[in-house]
Amino acid sequence: MLEKVFKLKENNTTVKTEIMAGLTTFMTMAYIIALNPNLLTNFGAEGMPIWNGVFMATCIASAVGMFVMAFTANKPFCMAPGMGLNNFFYVVVTNIVAITGLSFVESFQAGLCIIFIEGIVFIVLSILNIREKIVQGIPLGIRLGIGPAIGMMLLNIGVGSNAGIYSETGGPFYVMRDFFGAMTPSLAKTTMGSGYDAMVLSVVTMFVGLFVIVILAQKGIKGAVILGMLIASVINWAGQAIFLGTNPFASLATASFLPPFKDMAETTLFKLNFQGLVQVGWFTMITLVVTFCIIDMFDTIGTVVGTASRAGMLDKDGNVPNMKEVLMADAIGTLTGSVTGTSTVTTFVESASGVEAGGRTGLTALTTGIVFLACMFIAPIAAIIPPAATSAALIYVGVLMIAGLKNIDFDDISQALPAAFMLIAMPISGSIGHAIGLGLIAYTVIKVFTGKAKDVKVLTYVLSLIFLIKFFLAA
Repeated sequence: MLEKVFKLKENNTTVKTEIMAGLTTFMTMAYIIALNPNLLTNFGAEGMPIWNGVFMATCIASAVGMFVMAFTANKPFCMAPGMGLNNFFYVVVTNIVAITGLSFVESFQAGLCIIFIEGIVFIVLSILNIREKIVQGIPLGIRLGIGPAIGMMLLNIGVGSNAGIYSETGGPFYVMRDFFGAMTPSLAKTTMGSGYDAMVLSVVTMFVGLFVIVILAQKGIKGAVILGMLIASVINWAGQAIFLGTNPFASLATASFLPPFKDMAETTLFKLNFQGLVQVGWFTMITLVVTFCIIDMFDTIGTVVGTASRAGMLDKDGNVPNMKEVLMADAIGTLTGSVTGTSTVTTFVESASGVEAGGRTGLTALTTGIVFLACMFIAPIAAIIPPAATSAALIYVGVLMIAGLKNIDFDDISQALPAAFMLIAMPISGSIGHAIGLGLIAYTVIKVFTGKAKDVKVLTYVLSLIFLIKFFLAA
């Protein structure tokens, strides 16, 4: 049955490979399950009922989006509430509080209306093939540069921000900035306090995991990424017990494994507050909807094109087959998130880890989605995966994706400069969409002022103008 649904032989894969790929993707993006409710509720400061509501919504909306991806698009791309977009959503909610005087929960429910409208807009645009045409309007050179730029972003997450350490002297302290940036261990200890030992353990975990993945992959061992992450996790857990004197499994003793359905029903489930949203003003409301749409659209497009390029899924024209269905899955995930209680659901760059593990069909997305649903019951177990272990996978996949630079014609400055801009902008800004926008503007300017304006598609001009307006006027 699985063969018939997912066409495994046609895609040169097996059930075992797809399931392993799905588990690999899950392990690299499991952090979002706890981090998303933390960010949307100021780390629980707004109360546990709303935190639990967002937690449940994160699991459910992500799973629904991945199930649609699996059965309609048959692609290994996985999704969850997008990083960056969730931060932006929280800022919007706090502004609604300030403007209207509503409570945080009421303002949160008003903010969900923005996500609801965004989801409806995306469904309509997907049905009309407008989003697919936007993908085709991105010049080939920029599409080829998206994958390597995402690779740089993954590297930045892996060595720069995924394994932050807190201590009595503050934080977070990061691997590249604080550990390798310190002149001497004594100076680092002065800066990081008790967090220094934890940072050393994180560095060891990360590099051991990375080299285990590389060695296993070179030997052609299936599941190299997930095996490397598991070995790194065991080392980290042992290090916590032996060198830090802490029990890495202590949280499991008091953890609740019962899903908080009641809190979700009271705070976020179908609690759209349109009356509260109208109080912010029509112009502000429209601006917010358009902003969310632009960011999400190009984050999704960039992730899908970049990951598909690495997996060899692009056709001869550089397009992604079944792109309409991929974008529809994103839209349905976002709509589901709005009625369950979370910000925009989008395709995750961490999908690249599952693709690198061999994932080629929707069975990968289905596997990850099932585990996300299971996390309503086993979230405490997912929470003990050390961030440093996932860093190892992200670094490895990031390096592999950077190899896509060889497909770009660096003798053509209209390809080279946009690609270079994206390589820098994506990890620094943390936004795939913003990086693509910068690349489009650079491409258009070069073509116009070198007498090759006719080479630029009308849609490329439109997209470049939209990003110019967003960068300089909306700001």
